[in-house]
Amino acid sequence: MQQFIQPPPTYLLAQQVALALQEDVGSGDLTAQLIAADKRAKARVITRQAGVFCGGPWVREVFHQLDSRVTVDLQVEEGERLQANQTLFELSGPARALLTGERSALNFVQTLSATASHCRELADLVAHTQVRLLDTRKTLPGLRLAQKYAVTCGGCYNHRIGLFDAFLIKENHIAAAGGIQAAVDRARQLAPGKPVEVEVENTTELEEALVAQVDIIMLDEFSLEATRDAVAWVQGRCKLEASGGIDREKLVAVAETGVDYISLGTLTKDIKSLDLSMRLSQ
Repeated sequence: MQQFIQPPPTYLLAQQVALALQEDVGSGDLTAQLIAADKRAKARVITRQAGVFCGGPWVREVFHQLDSRVTVDLQVEEGERLQANQTLFELSGPARALLTGERSALNFVQTLSATASHCRELADLVAHTQVRLLDTRKTLPGLRLAQKYAVTCGGCYNHRIGLFDAFLIKENHIAAAGGIQAAVDRARQLAPGKPVEVEVENTTELEEALVAQVDIIMLDEFSLEATRDAVAWVQGRCKLEASGGIDREKLVAVAETGVDYISLGTLTKDIKSLDLSMRLSQ
């Protein structure tokens, strides 16, 4: 399990922004043309609610692609806790570019800050334990690395990035491969060194996964009692991850069982955008 310490690669970030601008601006911003081309202005973006900031690199890229004369002055750091009405960044430059880029820039910030804010809220709930909260692949299409970066800004961790960087052997894989041991053996042959995780649904499968010497065992929808028993039985012989049906009300209790990880689709899919506002000045 890992944490990004940087945003996605520059080329990918640029692609994300280019697609967003193409979607929004298309052949040109009709309304912005009401303003004289040489008119300059300043703008200030604030958050109307508390949260955690994420998205500064996307703001810079939006205005860089629109007009390199725009100056972006970030007032907060990535992962910084925010108070309502706090200024996030200030802009100065051609008025047309400021207005054209407003929505694309704010869309990135409101979404990524929402992800970071939600992650921080849940991470704080289990800060008294040693558990790490993991995201999943339940991300916005085209924005997976952006959201996974936001997850780490909020104090949580990344599970596998996609289907390419780790094995996660689930029920259907097990059935098709001929059992847990057969699936694990094949995984070791195909990609030695890649992490191998197996999802189990009962104690029999848990024992089979232990015998197969996997790196991580995912306890799928285990009860609290069964999770505690699994932790006591495994005794650190491999990492244990709890998953499935874990909501905010159950989170702390599951964390206190002693599992190493809890994976939560909610970190990236059940978010509410941060309420932001931009005001232009002369």
